[in-house]
Amino acid sequence: MADYQAPLRDMRFVLNEVFDAPALWASLPKVAENVDPDTADAILEEAGKITSGVLAPLNREGDEQGSKWTDGEVAAPEGFKEAYQTIVEGGWNGLGGNPEFGGMGMPKTLVAQFEEMMQGANMAFGLAPMLTAGACLALDAHGSQELKEKYLPNMYSGVWSGAMDLTEPHAGTDLGIIRTKAEPNDDGSFNVTGTKIFITWGEHDMAENIIHLVLAKLPDAPKGPKGISLFLVPKFLVNEDGSLGERNSFSCGSIEKKMGIKGSATCVMNFDGARGWLVGEENKGLAAMFTMMNYERLGVGIQGIGAAEASLQSAREYALERIQSRAPTGAQQPEKAADPILVHPDVRRMLLTMKSYVEGGRTFSTYVAQWLDISKYAEDNERRKHAEGMVALLTPVAKAFLTDRGLDACIIGQQVFGGHGFIREWGQEQLVRDCRITQIYEGTNGIQALDLMGRKVVGSQGKLYELFANDVAAFIEENSGDQNLRPYLEPLAAAFERLSDVTEHVIKQAGDNPDAIGAASVDYLDLFGLTALGYMWAKIVKAAAPKAEGDTSGFYTGKLKTARFYFDRLLPKTVSLAEGIRSGSDAMMALTAEEF
Repeated sequence: MADYQAPLRDMRFVLNEVFDAPALWASLPKVAENVDPDTADAILEEAGKITSGVLAPLNREGDEQGSKWTDGEVAAPEGFKEAYQTIVEGGWNGLGGNPEFGGMGMPKTLVAQFEEMMQGANMAFGLAPMLTAGACLALDAHGSQELKEKYLPNMYSGVWSGAMDLTEPHAGTDLGIIRTKAEPNDDGSFNVTGTKIFITWGEHDMAENIIHLVLAKLPDAPKGPKGISLFLVPKFLVNEDGSLGERNSFSCGSIEKKMGIKGSATCVMNFDGARGWLVGEENKGLAAMFTMMNYERLGVGIQGIGAAEASLQSAREYALERIQSRAPTGAQQPEKAADPILVHPDVRRMLLTMKSYVEGGRTFSTYVAQWLDISKYAEDNERRKHAEGMVALLTPVAKAFLTDRGLDACIIGQQVFGGHGFIREWGQEQLVRDCRITQIYEGTNGIQALDLMGRKVVGSQGKLYELFANDVAAFIEENSGDQNLRPYLEPLAAAFERLSDVTEHVIKQAGDNPDAIGAASVDYLDLFGLTALGYMWAKIVKAAAPKAEGDTSGFYTGKLKTARFYFDRLLPKTVSLAEGIRSGSDAMMALTAEEF
């Protein structure tokens, strides 16, 4: 198996040539204070060294050893604690954090590249910094000044880590029925009691304290999701002078035995009157939690890209070295017993499909990160509101489409290896197992599709969709005279029109048919995602085409040829998806329960 290497050249291309991220950063004063092109480049370079040289070598051993639970204590796999120290000593834990409390204040467009490297190198490990960053984001946005001053500096530094405690044994997607309770104390704290499951890195030995953000209900809380509050519950109580005090009244009851990401601890957490502090307003816990959800859901989509990139690197190397049979057009390497399998059309189909999804997906994740940066940092209210609408619309697509295609790419990569892909030593089977969870956590992909179709598209009567539609239409119009783009703009416009027609069709259906949204949602998200990646590949062509002539490295010419493959072989899938959506819900809902 190829050793994972951070795809720095591709990342720099997306940041600097496709999106001109430095210009975006310069337009956002709070971002410009902290980053410039030289700083960003140095961050990418160092991130590549750490992820490729420190994290990637631990990936297989972490999977084989797994985290270990003993009497409530969890030990991370061998080498993870030392790697964690390397990460935190370099300031990587607070890369996107608020500088007021010790964070580096880097924009999401840059942080997203580091996240992809970390997840591609070692997803199980990468979940620890990812969850801490999410907890910091929610605390920074909604916590009191006292809580932020007390907890954020040590969380950004990595001395303390963070965990998010949402799910309960009986309540997954439907958080409105959680049972965890929070009883108020006279000193302003609360006693939190209940059980949470599937808590990623909820217990471990890598940091000296773990700060849990726990969803719970107050005694007089309204029923349903409107009665949920968010509480900060530390593993060790923190004294007034900042030192650690006694252990709080909760423990890890067990860790799950899982299909993948075995190096990470997925914990059952039992809270028994643990002391906690309210984050944000009473009964507004979901709003506080959703502040970080857009970032976390994009982060999960990036996990899909990272795993797919790792699979592509290995499959590409294998296809270049493995010799089997002769090319259909005759021997390509007659001095050898057979030709490399790269000569075979089907192997090329597999590799190009992976390459299309990985490089298009990386561009799309950066596109979404760009809107996140504008929504957070823009000083112009109209610009910020526009970006917030784009983030709301695109987040479920980023999470679900990128993880669906990420798993597809990992499975395809395994297939390139043939029987060797099924064998542990080559690493492809681990990537398949690890990537699978990305379709499930942070809201299953079916729920993401319902969110897109129901809340964002139908719920806004198409207003949020129009934001994206206007962006695509403007790109097509502005580049109509570009000879390099002409072969791509026509099929992009056709797919875009198809998506717009289907959008209008479902909005109309939903007024009379309660099942219309659910019946259309998954296919609609795929249709949206394929069209969005077509838009991204058109942007890639615009950036690469002027530099392709005389390109001896194959970098820019490879982009153009991959774009041609995407438009010829993958974008046409939008036709069948649209037809399926237009068929409505009748066939889906016709069977009785007994007929299943």
